[in-house]
Amino acid sequence: MKIRVGFGFDVHQLVPERDLWLGGIKFEHELGLLGHSDADVLIHAICDALLGAANMRDIGYHFPDNAGEYKNIDSKILLAKTVDLIATKGYRVGNVDATVCAERPKLKARIPEMQEVLAHLMQVDIDDVSIKATTTEKLGFTGREEGISAYATVLIEK
Repeated sequence: MKIRVGFGFDVHQLVPERDLWLGGIKFEHELGLLGHSDADVLIHAICDALLGAANMRDIGYHFPDNAGEYKNIDSKILLAKTVDLIATKGYRVGNVDATVCAERPKLKARIPEMQEVLAHLMQVDIDDVSIKATTTEKLGFTGREEGISAYATVLIEK
């Protein structure tokens, strides 16, 4: 068995009049993330980590933000397509370890929902999807609630 590790990072600005999607679920919040798609930073970080592990470039290469077909697309679709892309090279997801950095909303209570959605999309057991939430203690753009960032590390197997 061949294994590879990948790392992903994403950040989006918080703005009014947008829905807030994280880990494939919608959060009630007065601000949402700005982006060409639904701007789900957690899913985007995971996609980048998977593509990087398979040496298949990045999310922007496969799903460019100037392509009309991806305007306001549900990032769950992008994750499913990413899993299909790495499968063309014989890889499948082993596990994911991710962290979301946000002051608000508080994410802890909804992490199990996110794990369930993501595990289903990546065709893995829920125990193979670790999601952590943290703040930046009011420091930086995240601390000022100007944006949300996410980091993901993945293991893929062939």
